Amino acid sequence: MEASTSTPAADAGAGPSTSGQTGAPKPTVILVIGMAGSGKTTLIQRINSHLHATKRNGYIINMDPAVTNLPYGANIDIRDTVKYKNVMKQYNLGPNGGILTSCNLFATRFDQVIQLCEKPRDPPLEYIVVDTPGQIEIFTWSASGAIVTELFASSFPTLVAYVVDTPRVTNPQTFMSNMLQACSILYKTKLPMLLLFNKVDVARHEFALDWMKDFDAYTAALEADSSYAATLSRSLALVLDSFYANMRAVGVSALTGEGMEEMLVQMGECAKEYKEFYVPELEKAKADKATKEQARQAAEMAKLQADMAKSQIGGGQGEGQGKVREAGPAGTASAAGAGKMEVDEDDEEEDEVEDEDDG
Repeated sequence: MEASTSTPAADAGAGPSTSGQTGAPKPTVILVIGMAGSGKTTLIQRINSHLHATKRNGYIINMDPAVTNLPYGANIDIRDTVKYKNVMKQYNLGPNGGILTSCNLFATRFDQVIQLCEKPRDPPLEYIVVDTPGQIEIFTWSASGAIVTELFASSFPTLVAYVVDTPRVTNPQTFMSNMLQACSILYKTKLPMLLLFNKVDVARHEFALDWMKDFDAYTAALEADSSYAATLSRSLALVLDSFYANMRAVGVSALTGEGMEEMLVQMGECAKEYKEFYVPELEKAKADKATKEQARQAAEMAKLQADMAKSQIGGGQGEGQGKVREAGPAGTASAAGAGKMEVDEDDEEEDEVEDEDDG
């Protein structure tokens, strides 16, 4: 394939050293998702710096094939495997189509990424941070995004960190748009979610926490706006009340590093939630799949046995038909006998003719 030049295994040397420690707890996978411009990549740089500063072992994966410069060193980089511009040229695609196709191509080899993440290390990994494309729908609603999410979630404690651009969501309607996006991601992935209100050095996030806890406070913010969009936002705020009730949120700053420790604490709580709720559902899904597979195999076996029985019955009928045909010689003999009788009758007629001549 011309668009891809190497495999993720080529980046194994970029990761921490391996060792024989297999009993260490599994690392927590953090899928960083957010709208374009929310500061995902810069925030990951800050997380990476904080992990190094606090002697925690992290592993960074870049899933954005179109990024030109990364402010951090990625252990695994999609750009080393798939060349975004080559994909656009080879398949005659635009920018978004190129990103989507590049992610799809990378997802076909993602089992190698999982193997690299599962390798034992000394010290063991604590966090695996995944930077996703800026076009949020490309990762969230694509086949490649579903493959990556499910592979991680079936192997490691996994959570979604949804990054919110705090200065932008000071507008109540923009805030509601972000919350609906977060709700759709939660519905799609069914994984624990942590809201990260980024850029709190520019605008504090307490107003957003108040809006999530107090419907009247959010309604008051919409008071001056009587448009249809404002009315819809009020109605949606009531619908999302249960969504807010179980949602964790932290204010962070990629610039100053504020909120990093609280963020890690909340990520630990999300990991516990994963083990408490997601793992039983995963085990149930595996059991249901195994049951369906057994039922399918039993049905296939029954069908095979029925087909074999039919073929045996058909073979027996063939033998009977052969025996019926064997009656042919008898019929031939009868025909010969009939022919002989006819000959005898002719002889008698000839004898009568001769007798008449004599007379």
